[in-house]
Amino acid sequence: MGRQRKRIVAGDGFSHPGTEDKPPVPHRKEKKKKADLGKVFINISIVLCIFSLIWFFYALYMRSSLAKRVVTLHTSPRVLDANSTSAEVSPERFWGSFRPQVYFGMKTRSPTSVVTGLMWFRQFSDMDVNLRHTCEQSDRLQGYGWLMHDGVSFGVQEIRDSDFTLTTEFVKRKGGEHGGDWTWRITAKQHSSAAHAPVISLMFYVATDTQGALQAHVEERNRLSTVTGSSEELGQFKVTFRKPTAGDAASAKYASYNYLQTATPGLEKLTDIVKNSMNRRFVFNPPSGEKRPYIAVDTYKPPHHHHQQKPADNRKESDFVVHQVTVQMPFQIEVLFESGSFHDRPDQLAGSVLTEELEKRKVAFDRKFENTFGLQAKGFTQSQVKFSKAALSNMLGGMGYFYGQSIVQSVYNEYPLLYPEGPLFTAVPSRSFFPRGFLWDEGFHQLLLSKWDPQVTREAVAHWLDLINVEGWIPREQILGDEARSKVPGEFVVQRNENANPPTLFLALQELVEQLAARPDAPSTRGTLPFLRRLYPRLQTWFEWYNTTQAGPLPNSYRWRGRDKDTNVFLNPKTLTSGLDDYPRASHPSADERHVDLRCWMAQASGIMARVARLLGEPHQEYERTHQMLSDNQLLAELHWSEQLRAFSDYGNHTHAVALLREKVYVPPGQPRHQFPVARLVRSVGSGRNAPKLQFVNALGYVSLFPFLLHILTPDSPKLEHILRDMRDPDRLWTPYGLRSLSRTDPIYMERNTEHDAPYWRGAIWININYLAVRALHHYGNLEGPYQEHAAALYQELRTNLVNNVYRQYMDTGYVWEQYNDGTGRGQGSHPFTGWSALTVLMMAEQY
Repeated sequence: MGRQRKRIVAGDGFSHPGTEDKPPVPHRKEKKKKADLGKVFINISIVLCIFSLIWFFYALYMRSSLAKRVVTLHTSPRVLDANSTSAEVSPERFWGSFRPQVYFGMKTRSPTSVVTGLMWFRQFSDMDVNLRHTCEQSDRLQGYGWLMHDGVSFGVQEIRDSDFTLTTEFVKRKGGEHGGDWTWRITAKQHSSAAHAPVISLMFYVATDTQGALQAHVEERNRLSTVTGSSEELGQFKVTFRKPTAGDAASAKYASYNYLQTATPGLEKLTDIVKNSMNRRFVFNPPSGEKRPYIAVDTYKPPHHHHQQKPADNRKESDFVVHQVTVQMPFQIEVLFESGSFHDRPDQLAGSVLTEELEKRKVAFDRKFENTFGLQAKGFTQSQVKFSKAALSNMLGGMGYFYGQSIVQSVYNEYPLLYPEGPLFTAVPSRSFFPRGFLWDEGFHQLLLSKWDPQVTREAVAHWLDLINVEGWIPREQILGDEARSKVPGEFVVQRNENANPPTLFLALQELVEQLAARPDAPSTRGTLPFLRRLYPRLQTWFEWYNTTQAGPLPNSYRWRGRDKDTNVFLNPKTLTSGLDDYPRASHPSADERHVDLRCWMAQASGIMARVARLLGEPHQEYERTHQMLSDNQLLAELHWSEQLRAFSDYGNHTHAVALLREKVYVPPGQPRHQFPVARLVRSVGSGRNAPKLQFVNALGYVSLFPFLLHILTPDSPKLEHILRDMRDPDRLWTPYGLRSLSRTDPIYMERNTEHDAPYWRGAIWININYLAVRALHHYGNLEGPYQEHAAALYQELRTNLVNNVYRQYMDTGYVWEQYNDGTGRGQGSHPFTGWSALTVLMMAEQY
């Protein structure tokens, strides 16, 4: 028999089979308790999962929302109506020389304008065709620029090529519904040094920009007599190319004619299309002279790119018509634009009628210039007055109208985005090198232009503020449209929304407010109050953006964002956002930095915000408090006064023990050197006692002067004594030509920043900061205080040095320059640079 199993009786009265060593079964309540706990944990897990999913999708939504903010425009009504620059609203300013990037051309202030322009080259030259069209420093012209330009109705420009001079003139005439008529006159004369009268080809062109149509009308087989066309903004129009005459005389001049009618995918392609249409099969056959083959446009042949895959250009093509006239000097040619809606035209704006109109405009320009600036009354010579007229005219002639989209990026965007399309009416710093809008340059430009024509300033400032996004950010470099983008290196195209630029537009606003206070009933100031009222919501957001995004580590301190982060390559990482590029800051960028120049900009901006708010009857107390806090000289000194330097200074993680040294590249014995990398210049940083630490940067230069430049210091401040002393010290900032940007005693003075990056703001003389210095000396020289006489004496000396040198360099070289050598005074950098360097006119006029 088998073994009998022993029964185990549990305490609940039920018997359960089992062995003697089996553990007791838990009570039902305990089982239920555990089940309940399990459900709780499951429910908690479900809730956590749901919460995590909600948080995840919320984070995605917020990131997507934040990513869109960089390309979301400000929600307040635009300062300018969409049609504010149209022929209907502003007929007298509709057409203009708003293409500063070309030597001579005109367009309308509209998004897709018909454009006109001039190209030229010399025939029978030993060199290949050297076609002039867009302003290029590599063309090495002896000089070019507007001698007279009123910003509205006429202009006279002189272009000095190697052995001849072209004078380009235009006059506009109001009439009709589409901006009226205009006429060009081109006069060509050889230089006295030329052995033979040059033969040149002028190419006048008309092009549409994605809308509109052109029709060429040809006479005498190859001579393009007229171009008729139509567009949305212009209606019907006609362009007439008159035959050349012998100078001022009406006698005809022998010429050979050619024309080209084709299409272009973009305005930046015009030069290439003309170059690729050239043919040498034509013969120049004057009545008295030898037959010679010459080069002319024929049929456009797109270039072949062997073994290269070029991306297809899918843009809509536009009409492009070129009229080429080849003629020997001297000669004169006129081109007429006539609007189809100008029905009661008294006569053609040509010949003697044009001459008479030009003379009237010149007389009116001269009269207005003297009434505005009073240079003759101050005793300046005719030559000096002519120079100053050219400086102003070049800035007016450098006003451009651009339309397009910036390329922008924020920290929430993986890739760059296209900013909303928009227009920009702005002056440009340099027609050759910087033919586009720069935010901090524009404030300086408008200091001069506001004296000449406050409406230009109101429109320019409004265009800039209409580009502001919902965050309060304005892209600091405006590269709008393919034509502008074609001139910009790729690394500078993308604009990042954490990066600022000095808010110099407040300088222009201050000038407009002061003009309004002085002459409230003058016709020139009547538009200022309504302009400020529409501008104000955007101005508030702009100020607040600076005040929050550029805040420093301590209360009432500020820090420029966007410094270069590669500390291995740069001797001193650049701060492009400050406008002063390679001016020495803390050697090791960090969040601990405090920048004295930005603090001073904010002090000035807050004061102007308070003044505008009071003028408009808006709450101003908060701006007043900010201004008073940032103008507090004691607090300023606590944050930025270096006792060691006895000057104002930035603060940050810094060491002076930096140098660029050639890195060592190991080459094994017997191996050829060329197979190994080229030894680069890399930064070497001190260690031990010379290691970087939090301290004042102690770089004496323009940044040190900002509390003085922007009138933050009180007239009795002891700090003024040190600043005036440093300014006048030849071993520090003083030169016979102006104030140098960095003291000669600084270890980074005139040092390269990288192997390929020459010094920029490390010693050279810059006119915009010198203008602020002259203005500040004038300010303190007219306020009672212990340093009044010293400031007044320095004012006279510095103003004289600056004016004399800029004028002398213009006479010697034909150009106003971007900067001036602190050792010789010679102009250097970009040219012509009639952006802020034209502020010399205000120093001559003593208008601050």
